[in-house]
Amino acid sequence: MHSLANEIKAFSKASLKKQSTRVTTITGKRLIETLRDARVQLVEDPQQIDGACGYVEDTSLDLKVGVVKPWLLLASQDVAQDYETLKHYKISYILNVGYGVENAFPCEFIYKSISILDLPETAIISYFHECFEFIEQAKAQNGVVLVHCNAGVSRSASVVIGYLMCIYGLSFKDAFSVVKNARQVTNPNPGFMEQLKNYQPNK
Repeated sequence: MHSLANEIKAFSKASLKKQSTRVTTITGKRLIETLRDARVQLVEDPQQIDGACGYVEDTSLDLKVGVVKPWLLLASQDVAQDYETLKHYKISYILNVGYGVENAFPCEFIYKSISILDLPETAIISYFHECFEFIEQAKAQNGVVLVHCNAGVSRSASVVIGYLMCIYGLSFKDAFSVVKNARQVTNPNPGFMEQLKNYQPNK
């Protein structure tokens, strides 16, 4: 009868099954991670799909609404396309700053669409004036306005931060804090962050 010590001595890493795991990097490249001789090796997945997106697709709906002011809301395109949620929050105006996002209910709400690319080099501040005019119009009419882009993270959040700085005289830090508290996923891209930090609306 073998002792436990003998069994341990007889055990070899070579007897382990080789484990393979498919990995998708943040740039969209698909790799196969294999454990060989106690070392991890990465090779390109032969099933690599050309033109794969540089992100992991999230198919779950984001129906969380950030209430910045009782009449100023921030969300993703999912909310803008969910009639029940729009009605629940008594939304009447919708500012769409996404790219390639169609307005779902043109007969039910007052829309303004401005296609903005979520790129660090996009001059987000150049769009502020017309965005703020629309938000102010909604406020003057006692409406509730929803500001959204695609994910409700960068472009629309930047517009709302800029709005608070311009209309209410908040510093970037305070405006960012208000918006972040309303919608936790708020995260303008680095270029937008830099523009907002340098934004001086009254000069």
